Amino acid sequence: MKRVYIFIAALLLIMPLYAKKTIDIDLSNQKLYAKENGKIVFSGNVSTGKSGHATPRGNFRVIDKERLHISNKYPEPNGGAKMPYMLRLTNKGVAIHQGYLPGYPASHGCIRVSKATAKKLWRWGSIGTKVRIYGDASDFRYVKKKPKKRKYAKKKSRVKKYAKKRTYKKRVRHYVKREPAYQIIEIYDSWWV
Repeated sequence: MKRVYIFIAALLLIMPLYAKKTIDIDLSNQKLYAKENGKIVFSGNVSTGKSGHATPRGNFRVIDKERLHISNKYPEPNGGAKMPYMLRLTNKGVAIHQGYLPGYPASHGCIRVSKATAKKLWRWGSIGTKVRIYGDASDFRYVKKKPKKRKYAKKKSRVKKYAKKRTYKKRVRHYVKREPAYQIIEIYDSWWV
């Protein structure tokens, strides 16, 4: 009986090492999903290929992993663009790497992710991890986010200036000696202007 429990415990400890890891990239929503055994572990926004430089759709595997990669093609003609935390998908140069995220498809075919997502993905993924790219980037609709309102923004008053009641706080300090400390007395004054 003890052997059965030991065997089950060993299986439970070993299972996470052999978890089925996949990366799903949805072009129509510009999202990346990292999954283990079908459950989403983490996700992030992406920026994929713009029109004329579309990101290829299909099933791929990570064929190379490089911490500090420098492009030999972009910017043209000599290359030199930094692509940290790179996971290569094809021999033609398509990869997942850290880059600028404007909120819409803007790359030359690669899949750009934020720095935090790129670090997580680079540590989490390995050579041979399955990558599925699906959807259509032309279906993506960019919605510009409204700026957040300030907490302490000045509010416009609808009351006319001459009819406004103004209360002034007149702060007068009187020190009254008491044992063991001094007490501060404040006097408030208000009037119409």
